[in-house]
Amino acid sequence: MPRPYRPRRSCLAVPGSSEKMIKKAQTLQADQIFLDLEDSVAPAAKPGARANVIAALRDGAWTGKARVVRVNDADTKWAYDDVISVVTNAGEHLDCIMLPKVEKIAHILWLDVLLNQLEMSLGLPRGGIGIEAQIEGPGGLSDIDAIAAATPRLETIIFGPGDFSAAMNMPQLTIGGGDLDHGPNPFDHVLMDIAVAARKHGVQAIDGPFAKIHDVDGYRTYCERAAAYGFDGKWVLHPGQLEVANAVFSPPQESYDKAELILDAYAYYTSAAGGSVGAVMLGDEMIDEASAKIALSMATRGRRLAMKRTSVFTPPASAV
Repeated sequence: MPRPYRPRRSCLAVPGSSEKMIKKAQTLQADQIFLDLEDSVAPAAKPGARANVIAALRDGAWTGKARVVRVNDADTKWAYDDVISVVTNAGEHLDCIMLPKVEKIAHILWLDVLLNQLEMSLGLPRGGIGIEAQIEGPGGLSDIDAIAAATPRLETIIFGPGDFSAAMNMPQLTIGGGDLDHGPNPFDHVLMDIAVAARKHGVQAIDGPFAKIHDVDGYRTYCERAAAYGFDGKWVLHPGQLEVANAVFSPPQESYDKAELILDAYAYYTSAAGGSVGAVMLGDEMIDEASAKIALSMATRGRRLAMKRTSVFTPPASAV
């Protein structure tokens, strides 16, 4: 059974230890909120953060937002208790668990089995809680195809540039960009590998954080770069980044209209009424089956966001 599609143009990171930020997040126009129990929470604060996250899931106003909790990674002493506590106490209010530092398929399989056990024990819908896999090291990237195919629960693959930079000994001190802006960007092939795995297995590809939260132009550049590789969205660390993410990862109205026009025109011209031809001119551009496939990808994105057309295809007068 296919996973429900949840738009993730903007994925807002919220420290689970901050009740104030959790409350504010509920008022923001983010597609996804992930309440973090990992890097943004100090070890001593993790038990209290779990309680905050559970309360927020149960009592918060999250309408229209994908509700996600990032637990600690599978090789830590906190991961098991994170999953058990959150799902046991707020599983019916949870869309996905985000698992960071996925370095091998065993990490995903562990979480999948644990969620199966919890759902059966708690009477929750089997397979109802999805998984988001965060790739942050060479092991995860090397096994990206197996990880992407590991379980039907998987909804997204996320690139974590900070830990990836550290694991690869890259000369970078700014998470998500800034130090490597001159010359070839070593993350380009990483983005392509993740995008290919995501498209192959029907899940979303999400780019990670951009730490220079007040550099909106820089953030836009990195959003556009990820979008060029076919990514579906990007992390948001500050409300000032939200508008950019939502805009960049949404089809421009002109592009959406053109995509629907191509689909209508191609359907008409390949029909008996249109002459059953496979390649025709639409304005000053030739369209064929490949054009229709590209247009369908763009149109599907717009339809999922409930975009409205502002133009329609009209068959030539001589053919009516």
